[in-house]
Amino acid sequence: CWRAVSSLELKQGNESQAKLIRSYKKQIEAEIAEVCESIVQLLGNYLIPAAPTDEARVYFLKLKGDYHRYYAEADNEEQKEKALDAYTKATEYAANLKATNPIRLGLALNFSVFYFEILKMLDKGCQMARQAFEEAVNDPTSVDEEQHKEAALIMQLLRDNLSLWTEGPDGAAENDGTKLEELDA
Repeated sequence: CWRAVSSLELKQGNESQAKLIRSYKKQIEAEIAEVCESIVQLLGNYLIPAAPTDEARVYFLKLKGDYHRYYAEADNEEQKEKALDAYTKATEYAANLKATNPIRLGLALNFSVFYFEILKMLDKGCQMARQAFEEAVNDPTSVDEEQHKEAALIMQLLRDNLSLWTEGPDGAAENDGTKLEELDA
C-alpha cells in the first residue's frame, strides 16, 4: 500500500490531490511504524532471548531485520542500521546451519533484497544471493523431503532475483523498479 501511494505521489500533478496523497502517505507510515515497532519489541524482548536453538535465533533475528526493513522503506536511516544489525547477527548464527537449511536460505534471500533494494548496494545484494545459492547447490548433506522442497523453492527465488538484477544490457545489475521476490515468513 505504501509503495502504491508513494508511486501515486510522484505522478500527481494536481496540488490539492497531491496534498491528500501526502496526508494519506503519512498516515500509512505512522501505522507501519506502530506495527513494526510493536513486533520488533516482541522479538527483542521475548522471542530472541528465549530462542532455544541457533535455527530459532536465526529465524527471529531475520524477522527482526525484516520488520526494520519494512519500516526503513520510508527512507528511515535509523531503521536501515537496525535492519543491517539484525540481519548481520542472524548471519553469524546461520553459519552453524547447513547451507540447504530453509531458514538460512530465507535469511540470505531477504538480506540480499535489503542490500539491493534498501541500501542500493547492488553488487553486495547480488554477491550475497549468488553465494547462498552456490553454497546450497554444492552442499552434499541431505535434508528431509519437506526441507528439500522448501529449500528448492527459496533457491529458485534467489535465482529469480539474480536474473532480474543482472539482466541489464551489459550484464551489470540495474534497478529498474521491477518487483523483487522475498520470503515473507
